[in-house]
Order: sequence, then structure tokens, then C-alpha cells
Amino acid sequence: MAASGRGLGRAWGASRCPAWRHAHWEAGGRPKPEYDAVVIGAGHNGLVAAAYLQRLGVNTAVFERRHVIGGAAVTEEIIPGFKFSRASYLLSLLRPQIYTDLELKKHGLRLHLRNPYSFTPMLEEGTGGNVPRSLLLGTDMTQNQKQIAQFSQKDAQAFPRYEEFMNRLVSAIDPLLDAAPVDTVAFQRGSVLQRLKSLSTLKPLLKAGRTLGAQLPQYYQVFTAPITKVLDQWFESEPLKATLATDAVIGAMTSPRTPGSGYVLLHHVMGGLEGIQGAWGYVQGGMGALSEAIARSAIAHGASIFTEKTVARVQVNGEGHVRGVVLQDGLEVRSRVVLSSASPQITFLKLTPQEWLPEGFAERIAQLDTQSPVTKINVAVDRLPNFLAAPNTPTGQPLPHHQCSIHLNCEDTLLLHQAFEDAMNGLPSHRPMIELCIPSSLDPTLAPPGCHVVSLFTQYTPYTLAGGKVWDEQERNAYADKVLDCIEAYAPGFKGSVVGRDILTPPDLERIFGLPGGNIFHCAMTLDQLYFARPVPLHSSYRCPLQGLYLCGSGAHPGGGVMGAAGRNAAHIVLQDLKSAGR
Repeated sequence: MAASGRGLGRAWGASRCPAWRHAHWEAGGRPKPEYDAVVIGAGHNGLVAAAYLQRLGVNTAVFERRHVIGGAAVTEEIIPGFKFSRASYLLSLLRPQIYTDLELKKHGLRLHLRNPYSFTPMLEEGTGGNVPRSLLLGTDMTQNQKQIAQFSQKDAQAFPRYEEFMNRLVSAIDPLLDAAPVDTVAFQRGSVLQRLKSLSTLKPLLKAGRTLGAQLPQYYQVFTAPITKVLDQWFESEPLKATLATDAVIGAMTSPRTPGSGYVLLHHVMGGLEGIQGAWGYVQGGMGALSEAIARSAIAHGASIFTEKTVARVQVNGEGHVRGVVLQDGLEVRSRVVLSSASPQITFLKLTPQEWLPEGFAERIAQLDTQSPVTKINVAVDRLPNFLAAPNTPTGQPLPHHQCSIHLNCEDTLLLHQAFEDAMNGLPSHRPMIELCIPSSLDPTLAPPGCHVVSLFTQYTPYTLAGGKVWDEQERNAYADKVLDCIEAYAPGFKGSVVGRDILTPPDLERIFGLPGGNIFHCAMTLDQLYFARPVPLHSSYRCPLQGLYLCGSGAHPGGGVMGAAGRNAAHIVLQDLKSAGR
């Protein structure tokens, strides 16, 4: 990411010191004048790319503008004693090959799997002395059906068939994540042999079609229809439909009624942990510990990672080939190739000399849909939330539902749609969709004894406010107060437990993490910006219009989330090109 840095850089791994310390690294150090490859940005994708390149003998340096690595997958102690996964906060999508290839467990990665994984309390009066209803979902299908039956016996019977239907689709398209889309530029310009070779990348797509077989029309609908239409064909109970629909809209400026919202749901159910499909978990030490494990893997093979070193621009020789980067402090670092894990907007509109880009290319990048509905609020509390629908025990110890993604204001898909309409009118919703997570319920290293860290991932908040308002401290706090009021309705006493908070609106996410528009995926995960067309049509194979420049972040195929696929795939493309060039 390219923005203001802070003076002298810090070098990681220059001496391969074994004394690793969380978020504290040797100061000093200076980049060498030349490397085989330079990676812009130490987000998780950039680190994955560096690790793969270095393992195979490509001498690689990574330059990160912030004082800490990880991009959005970072742990920061915003409030003394409380360590937050400040932006991204859950793990599931990271490709299993990356765990194995980079030996992440060897390099310190520890996971806490969640089961159950989803809790949706109802905002209703209990009847007959009972507490309000709630929907708790986990890996036990019998228990899931029992929970769903509270709302609909029909839905309880349909749920296993729905899960089987979605799992089959996931299995069919999963291989597409680990391969580059067909290189349409090479196909257009190459020889017959090169064209046939480029078409070979279509094999996973054709295999997916064969796997889905006669049900292909039904699966096509998942990609193209509103998720409400898909879910209405399976279920009748709104709490279940709204809970499932959250995965179709989270991080996206879309309503459950928006065509194509089904793919975002699919994107979020394609992962797994420890061999369990669809499992989600917390990283011990926060998401930054994942980034550190990847960095350790890269450094163990000789890569160099520099923090507080901002890339100002990509250097190009007189023949239009990349020859390195210039840092903000004026230092020139030469390299044969440059990989950017920054967004397409930063890469092409701020770092790349415009005269070397094809006519109209910059305009197309500027027109990418980067709308974001997300505000992330990190909250330090001195006790666990006590939900009316699932009261705490007298000891105050975490209960199964505390480890879940807790969905609030999700009793009905209409609530999600109304919140979306508010945001489209420039208004923070008065009943935002809230996904509340308490990672310290499973990982006590994150907070002082008896205390907890709470991640609030909220929708819908617009980047630009109506009426000429801006996201100043007053507006940030007003919105955060509104969110806490919503939580208070489900868990009385929550507001009184808060000892500190960190509010990140879409402009804050853009400023701090380099996410354009605050979009956690770099650009929208809509069908017009996926696969062949990510980031734009004709430029979807990680190779950029400028020879020697590659895109390896979430703005490339297969998109956002802590997946690592873009970094891994881009590294393989770079290795192919270097081998073909005899370098």
C-alpha cells in the first residue's frame, strides 16, 4: 500500500534472528540496491507471494508503509491490555495448500475452531416464563434441525438438502480459486501454440460444469439471482433466511434483494479449517499472528520484509519494462519484477507511470465499483455480553454461543434490505446489520483476566453521508452509540461494560489500510468484476499491462477475504514468466 510512511524503515529477517517477538522487530537495516522481485505491501497476499517466490530461489523484498505487517489481517493493541484483530477478524478461506507449503504451524500459527458457529437471538418477549427464542447453528445437523424447528418444521427437514446442494457447488468451483483465469491477452496476441496453452486454464471451469451436470441451471441461479429468491425456494422462516443471507451481503453494498448477491454467500462458505469444510475460527493472538507466521516462512528462506518503507512509484525503463521501485525517502531499489498487493486503484493510478498504460485503462480502473457498507468497531469490555435469549451463568464464563458469529437485527431479511436502503440514501441505518464476535471467548491471550475483546462488523454505513456531513468524531461516535444501543436491546448492560472502543468507518478503512472506498475486497465481488473481469476484462491473469508488473492482492482473481490465493497464484505466474525469460 502506498501512503505516508514514518521515517527509517525496519528490516525483518536481515539477520534471520530466531528471537521472534509479537509485533516487535529489529529496527535499522537498509534495503539492498537490487532484488529479483519486489512486493509492494505486506498484506497477507503480498506475504504469501513473497514466501512462494523466495522458496523457489527468487530473491524477494517486501516494502510496507505501516509500522506493522498484515494489511487488514493485523493485530493491534489499540486499548492498553486489549489486542484486537483490528480489521479482518475470522479465518476460514485461507487455501489449504498454503498451510502446508509454507509450514504455517511450524512458524507459530495456532487456531481456535468454533462450534457452534452462528447465533441469532430474537428481539421478542419470552412467553410462558421462557427466554426469547434464538437460532444456534453448528456442525451437528441433528441439533441444527432441532434449532430450526422452533421456527419451521418444514425448514428443519429442508436444511440438510440445502447444505448438500451448496456443498456440491462449493466442491465444483473450489479448484477455480487456485488457477489463473484464461489469459485473454495472450490468447489474442499469441501463436496457435500459445493460444492452446492459454485455453488449458479453462479446464477447471469445464470440469466444474461437468460436476454440476443437470443441476447447472439451479446453480446458475445462485450466481445471478438475489439471495432472497434462492433462499425462498428452500425455506419459509425469516430468522433462518436472514441468518444465511448475512453471508451474501457482508462486506458488500448490496441488499439480499440485489441480483448476484448469491455469489457473495458462496464466496464465504468455500473455506474450511483443519480439514472441516465450512469451518471458521479465531487465530490465537489475533489475525496478525497469521500474517506473522507467513512472514516467518518467507524470512526462513531468505526474504526481506521492511516496514515503514513507502513505495512512491514503480520505475520503468525506456523499453516499457519495470526495473524496480522508488521509495518515498528517495531510495531506488532495482528488481526484475514488481508485484503489488495494493488495490488496483493505488497500483495503477498512484504508483504506475500513466504514459505506459494502454489508452483508457486508467479510466476503467477509476470506474471500478468500490462501494462499501462496512464500519468496524473494536470494543474492550470488562465482562461478557449477557443476552436475554441465552443468559450467562453466575460465574460469567463463556458459553457456546459466545464463540459464535452473533447476528443482531437479523430476524428478517426485510431488516437487511431496509438498512441497505438507508445507506444508499447516505444515512447510517438506525437498525444496522451487526455481526458480533468475541474472539477472547476462545483465546484468553487477547484481554486481561475477566475482560474481553469484541469485534463489531456492522452494515450498512455509507462512505459519503447525506446533507454534506462528513465522518468526523461526532458522526463516528453517534453511529457507534447507535450500534451499542442496538446491542443493549439484546444484551442489557452491554453499554455499561465498555471500557474503550475503536471506530473505523469506510473512510477510516481506506485511510489506514488502503482499502478503496473502505471496501474489504478492494473492489466489489460482483459478476462484472470477477474471474475474467477482475480487476477489469482482458487483465485478469495477474499480469499487468506494464511488462514486469503483477497484481497479487484482493483486486485480482479470486478476490477478497483472507484467502492467500491471489498471492500464491500470482507468484506462480511470475515464476513461469521468469523461467520463460531465462532469468
